[in-house]
Amino acid sequence: MTRRAGLALVASAVLTLAGCTLPGKPTPADIVHRPSDNLDPVALYSQNCAGCHGAEGKFGPAPPIGDPVYLALVDDNTLRQVISKGRPGTPMSAFAQSEGGMLTSKQVDAIIKGIRQRWGKPDVLQGVTAPPYAAKAAGKPEVGLLAFTVFCAGCHGPEGKGSDKVGSIVDPHYLTLITDQGLRTITIIGRPDFNAPDWRNNVPGHPMSDQEITDVVAWLAAQRPAGVATAAAPAPTNSSRGGEQ
Repeated sequence: MTRRAGLALVASAVLTLAGCTLPGKPTPADIVHRPSDNLDPVALYSQNCAGCHGAEGKFGPAPPIGDPVYLALVDDNTLRQVISKGRPGTPMSAFAQSEGGMLTSKQVDAIIKGIRQRWGKPDVLQGVTAPPYAAKAAGKPEVGLLAFTVFCAGCHGPEGKGSDKVGSIVDPHYLTLITDQGLRTITIIGRPDFNAPDWRNNVPGHPMSDQEITDVVAWLAAQRPAGVATAAAPAPTNSSRGGEQ
């Protein structure tokens, strides 16, 4: 064996023994992952949802999506739709890449699964059937005012303009930023993080019916400034007939 061949054999043996510990070879920790590869539900929620809905799904300016009653009310398809497409006309923007956002469909599903695992409680309704998430029929504002007086005025004032307990719920800025569905959701689930009861506990022993909720929402929506667009009711345009689209 020549000297050169011997050196080559020794070098080959050294490389074989070194294996994956070669100087300069990246380890798994050195590999840069794409943001779209992140499927950690806690991290995804913190990065995309906590700013509005609160770090633990409550105490944010937006609805408490960590509330177990809310999670019992809404199904996965609805959550997926809202997260993916947002709520046009409100601060809730679209998060799905297909809608111009940053999240893949797998990441949206990971957030939904994480929310339910962290905050869902299967027995939270205690055998009571919640009103449907979406209204089944149109509400009557004039009847809604009567229902509001019975169930809501104790905190919000007889005309919804606030009391020593809470502020106005008919403030035009507030009504501009919330859809009719948002009003319905809050009427059903309340704001337990701010001691506002859900539909079962506004009047002890007398939960609100589906129609009473629908009528209250209709009355609140009627207080919204004219021409304001929401996801459920776009603002009328000059080309509309009778103010409808």
